Amino acid sequence: MTDEERITRKIAEIAATADQYPAVVIIHHVPTQTVRYLSEWGLELLGASLEELTALGPAFSPTYFNAVESDEYMARVFQLMYQHEAPAVHTFYQEVRTTERAGWSYYLTSIRRLLADDGGNPLLVMGLAIPLHPENHFSTKVQRLIEENQFLRQHNAIYATLSKRERSVLRLLALGHSAPEIADELNISEQTAATHRRNVRQKLGANTVFKLSQYARAFDLI
Repeated sequence: MTDEERITRKIAEIAATADQYPAVVIIHHVPTQTVRYLSEWGLELLGASLEELTALGPAFSPTYFNAVESDEYMARVFQLMYQHEAPAVHTFYQEVRTTERAGWSYYLTSIRRLLADDGGNPLLVMGLAIPLHPENHFSTKVQRLIEENQFLRQHNAIYATLSKRERSVLRLLALGHSAPEIADELNISEQTAATHRRNVRQKLGANTVFKLSQYARAFDLI
């Protein structure tokens, strides 16, 4: 049996029950990063046919998903499919443009390897995408997480200039501690605490507690 025959059989096997799941089912061809199957619910949400989506090839993700997130997540997912020691399942949040509402819709997506060739190389990956509707409190939290992740990527180089001690000071600053309180917490002199505080603000270009808190949350300090 050829790889294409195995792919066709596996997709037919999944498609037979896919529309019964409380999630959108999507299958990608790994070597070409092309959509090979999308359940009816997914086609309705995107307002497109399977043939149109397949024709997009690797451009599918940036067409319908937040382009920045798509480039990062999907490239990483396809890369992980070739690493046998990597976890079998990869889960992440996505921002998707659908016909359901204006703006972004949020989804929790979990992807796993579905089919490999005789050499163990991945042929297909299957994803289950669960919608997080605005009425659900998860949607707000997901939006916050995505915004923090975007902030992290944009400011990672600046944050990397902080020393270990300065990161400790940043955490305490974000929590509203004064120089004397920081000195007491870190067992350093008030003058040293004041110097660290000044250096942190200068390096990050952050003169408000809000800005400092953005860094602290994005980099998991608080």
